[in-house]
Formats: sequence, structure tokens, C-alpha cells
Amino acid sequence: MSDQTTTERQATAASTAPAIELKGISKAFGPVQANKDISIRVMPGTIHGIIGENGAGKSTLMSILYGFYKADKGEVWINGSKTAITDSQAAIAAGIGMVFQHFKLVENFTVLENIILGAEDGRLLKPSLAKARRSLVELANDYGLNVDPDALIQDIGVGMQQRVEILKALYRQADILILDEPTGVLTPAEADQLFRILDRLKSEGKTIILITHKLREIMETTDTVSVMRRGEMTATVKTSETSPAELAELMVGRKVLLRVDKVPATPGDVVLDVKGLRVIDDKGVERLRGIDLQVRAGEVLGIAGVAGNGQSELLEVLGGYADGTGEVTLNGVALDLTGRLSDGQSRRARGIAHVPEDRQREGLIMEYQAWENTAFGYHHDADYRTGLLMNNAAIREDTAEKMERFDVRPPNPKLAAKNFSGGNQQKIVLAREIERNPDLLLIGQPTRGVDIGAIEFIHQQIVALRDQGKAILLVSVELEEILALSDRIAVMFDGQVMGERLPDQTDEKELGLLMAGITDTGAAPVAKGT
Repeated sequence: MSDQTTTERQATAASTAPAIELKGISKAFGPVQANKDISIRVMPGTIHGIIGENGAGKSTLMSILYGFYKADKGEVWINGSKTAITDSQAAIAAGIGMVFQHFKLVENFTVLENIILGAEDGRLLKPSLAKARRSLVELANDYGLNVDPDALIQDIGVGMQQRVEILKALYRQADILILDEPTGVLTPAEADQLFRILDRLKSEGKTIILITHKLREIMETTDTVSVMRRGEMTATVKTSETSPAELAELMVGRKVLLRVDKVPATPGDVVLDVKGLRVIDDKGVERLRGIDLQVRAGEVLGIAGVAGNGQSELLEVLGGYADGTGEVTLNGVALDLTGRLSDGQSRRARGIAHVPEDRQREGLIMEYQAWENTAFGYHHDADYRTGLLMNNAAIREDTAEKMERFDVRPPNPKLAAKNFSGGNQQKIVLAREIERNPDLLLIGQPTRGVDIGAIEFIHQQIVALRDQGKAILLVSVELEEILALSDRIAVMFDGQVMGERLPDQTDEKELGLLMAGITDTGAAPVAKGT
């Protein structure tokens, strides 16, 4: 048998080389060491998970791989070749595509226009659009990524918007796809569809890096998983050889309770009473169609449902952000729903705290510092003022104390909100609202985009508030979360409450049927809130 030629040996080596190999990557932002001497190998044709607490450095590492950041030191190897990733164009040229947690789409452009944006063939758009339209048909057939090319981004749901981001990467001929918290804004059904698409991409030889905090997704989807903690890589294991409990401990550095530990509720008087609540949006569409519900002191009422079925409008009206009709009372006193007095500030004065569903659009001003965000809505409080002026030093001191109690990282009141990870942004909002000792807490998607350690902490805070005798209205698309936290569950579909259930007398299957508008389940009794 003759020896292999040099060319043959190089080809063999290339075929077995990692699709991605990072060697000794380090990155600091001032005094903060985001990545410290990280090395990782991702084999071709696999789904490789990367998990870690918020602020562990996952997104920073992938942003270096995609050329958004330049590493202070270290090397990037793609398919066995050392590669300089100087910017995102270099990453795209190397066959890398990235789908960010917060989509990078132009909302008033069509799907097709977003696909070709930055990848036009020459000055004339017509040939580029025609080429992209043909490619979209092929990609839809190959991977099941069906989407209307002529739809405006602003008119399609987040699940479809995510498909557009994946299509953008595939249109640019990406063989390596990075997804950063891809299910953070998806319903369970949309998430299932996404993972079917990822399996299809994997079967076609694509390499996928999945950044997620959801252990169930890691266990069900990935081949290999790497764990990061405080900027360092702590372990890489085959998914089939680990467990959720082991991964959680590797992420946090301690044992983590993977269930909600709580005693049975002892509900008291009715705090919130909603009768016949209706909302019509600015397009004349009825979003809430006669909502009746009650929340008592010392209980959590969970609202389950597929996103877009009126849950957001319910929170907005109760929180004073939108108008409605009907009757809503808090501790027996009517709330104004007309807009004349219906605003967040008056609601807070009445004892309602609100953690909105979208922390970046509604909960924080991203350019402002943490201490400024902590004061929003409460800036008229006597503790925050000296005469007619705001006492900024007192606000900063109060914020530092809140950050310590809620384990916000880094604990820097002067850091802009945009520079905190998603989970730490959520903790800032929670600290602001929970520590005001409200009679009623409205909380939407409390753990969206939050890591396992922070989820445990947030759940503990919600239960502790309930045990203090507070009323809590919880909206979440995570059925597991709804079942774990709620004392009663109301299911919404098409702006209506389809029924109420007790958590220990129902399951995800029955709730899923109610979420689809199917009420004839004949399974569990309706729970009564009165």
C-alpha cells in the first residue's frame, strides 16, 4: 500500500477537524473580564450547546466568533484553518451566521428586503430581489422555513421573524449557525418548530451552536454541551452522559433546586376584581372580550395562553398603560380605565406594581444608568427627594442595596442598563417593583431569557411575596412555570378566559387544549376564585 500524498493527508485532516476551534480566547471590558483563556472545539454536523448564568460570558464569546468584538488574545480556527475574524463580514465569509436574541431586522421592510440587506448584488435591487426570491423557495423546501417573502416584518410574529434571521444566514451560505437564546421570545409550539428546523439543518451537515439557559432544551436538542461560569469554561460533556442537575450545579457552582419549593397558599380577601373587561385596539380589533377574574391576597393567579391572545392587553390595562371598559376594583375601590387618570404612576400610588413583559421596551430605558432606572415611577417618593429636587445620592445608595439583595451582576449602580445581561436587567426591574411592598404585583414573563440560577431566585421572590399576603397576577408562556408557581390557573384564548384549573388537577396537555380554544376536555373541575 502506497503512502498518502501530502494533499490526501491534508484532506483527511480537514475532514476530521473541528468546524470551530477557539484557543485561549480572552476579552475584558475595562476591569470586567468577560472571557478568560477559553478554549472550545465544536465538531462539524453537530448541535453544540453553551450554557451558563447571565453574565457568564457566553454572548461575548460568540460575538468574538462572529466578529462583533475583537479578542484581547487567542485564536479562531475554522475547519482546521486559523482564521482572522476582524468583523462580521469576515465571519460571514468564513461561513458563520448568527441569530441574535434580539432580532436585527428592519420592521418596515419586507422579508425579502431584509434577506438581501447588506448582501445586494450590485446597485440594482431588482436582480438581487429576484435571486433572493428563488433562494427562499429552495431554502423553504430544503429546511421547512416557509415564510411569506412579501410580508412586512412588523406584520409577522416573532416565530416567523426568527425564521427570517435564519434565512438571512443561510442565504449568505452559512455552514455554521450560532443561535443566542433562540426560544426566549417564542411560544412552546414555535420553539418545537424551531428545533425541528435545527434537526433538519444538522442532518444536512450544518454545525449549530445553541446558547440557551433552558436545560430541557439542552438535554433534548444538543449532542455536546459546554458550561461557562464567570467568564471561564468549566466543563464540556456529551449530553447523553450528563443530567439537568449536574449541568445546573456546573453553571452556578452549587446545587440548584429545579422545582419551586412552596407551602400551600392561604388566600385572603379579594384584592383584584375584574368584571366584563374589554379592550379595543387602535385598529378597531377587540383584544379583550369580557374578562372576569379575581385575585386574592396571598395567592398567585397564573394566566396561561399562547402569546397574542390578550394577556399583554390585560397587563397593560391593569397597569395603567392602555384604556379599557368594564369594572376593575382594587381592594374594593374602582380603578379608572378611561385614560384620563389611567396611568402607571396613579396605579403605583394605589399599591399596584408592574413588571412588564418586555423589560427593554417597557421596563427600562436602556441608555440610562441602573440607579436612574430604579427610580423610574417612584421618583416622587419622599425618600428620593430633598425639597423640590431629587436626591441622587440617596437613590444610588438605595440602588446599591437593591443590587446586593437581588444579586445583580455587576453590582454597579452607575452602569447603563444596556450593559447588563438580560437576566440582570430583569433583576433590576424586579427589585424596583417588588421592594415597594405592593398589594398587587402584575408580572409578565418573569424569567424570559433568564438563566437557571436567576430563575430559582426570581421564583423564590414571587413565592415570598405571596407568603407575605400579597396578590400576584402572573402571565407566562412557559407552562412549566405556570404549573409550578400558580395557586390557580386561568387560560386565555382569543381575548377570553376559557376556564380555570387547579395546578394539581390538570396537566400541560389539558392546558394546551384550552390554549387552543378547546373547552370540552371533560377532565378537571373548574377552579373557583370566589
